[in-house]
Amino acid sequence: MNEKIADRSMSQTVRAQLALRDMVLSGQLRAGERISELQAVDITGVSRTPVRMALVRLEDEGLLQAIPSGGFMVKAFSERDILDSIELRGTMEGLAARLAAERGVSARQLEPLKECLGDIDQLVQQDPVSVDAFSSYVALNARFHALLNELSGSSPVMRQIDRVAALPFASPSAFVMAQSALPEAHQILVIAQDHHRTVVDAIENREGARAEAVMREHARLAVRNLRLALRNRTHLDLLPALALATASVDK
Repeated sequence: MNEKIADRSMSQTVRAQLALRDMVLSGQLRAGERISELQAVDITGVSRTPVRMALVRLEDEGLLQAIPSGGFMVKAFSERDILDSIELRGTMEGLAARLAAERGVSARQLEPLKECLGDIDQLVQQDPVSVDAFSSYVALNARFHALLNELSGSSPVMRQIDRVAALPFASPSAFVMAQSALPEAHQILVIAQDHHRTVVDAIENREGARAEAVMREHARLAVRNLRLALRNRTHLDLLPALALATASVDK
């Protein structure tokens, strides 16, 4: 019985965590805005204990900051914060790719990754790429990165990648929709897909250093996408979370 209660509490914590994270990243909760436990209970419909745990988890992710008077505040992010988060993801995904290459993976293990590459190829062949195609790319790109990280065979590495990818603007698809309306959209997708193919080739040939370097460079595409999105400000509505950082990034 106690086990069931613990499972239910964990499920409610995750539910509250996802709901509150979505509100921050969608711009419904703005930088500097205070969130109390009671407010979070009202927002999520979850009881106070799991809500308290959810708020602490979001603090660990860097989205919230505990304040001395009680409750939490939505954090703002400097340009350095964003760039460091992207660099950290690239470092961790590079490590995952290197481990996969050095430890070796079978042709069967690579099949899902290659199938995913084929699906992405069909989208990249469109020029211009439709908004619907970009939406599909977000899902396929997330799947590619997840499959790639699993090939490392390292639970600790995968856990840390999940943690860093939860940071604002750090996920592999953080800026994909914001770039969809840019003139450079197709070119960026072509470069990203070339990185995807190159890292799979490096893993298949057991070239650890090459695989690691490609994934670190691949993460830096997000930096380029951020700057392009900021330059073309008419499309920032495709990335509401940028309200958390626009002021500092534009300096």
